[in-house]
Amino acid sequence: MSLMGVLMLCGIAASNSILIVEFAHRLEQQGESVENAIVGACRVRPRPILMTSLATIIGMIPMALALGTGSEQYAPLARAIIGGLTASVILTVYIVPAAYRFTYRDR
Repeated sequence: MSLMGVLMLCGIAASNSILIVEFAHRLEQQGESVENAIVGACRVRPRPILMTSLATIIGMIPMALALGTGSEQYAPLARAIIGGLTASVILTVYIVPAAYRFTYRDR
């Protein structure tokens, strides 16, 4: 079950990273420098990233607590998603912009 949670987590994390990179590319096409595009993307895009991640985390809390009978089977899935999304948000906000700047610094 936790492997299914990891698969779901990878999709959400990739989607969050794509939001920042795509918006930075769009700002670069409008004439911004790489640094200004990254700063602009990091100012505008954390809100949808946090909303998506927090909604998923809050929705998984009852499943992670395994309160009902038979719900112990799905608790590892929810715990993997909660832990992974928490780490993913931090990595998306800090590591993805740094990697973007490192990759496109010569533009």
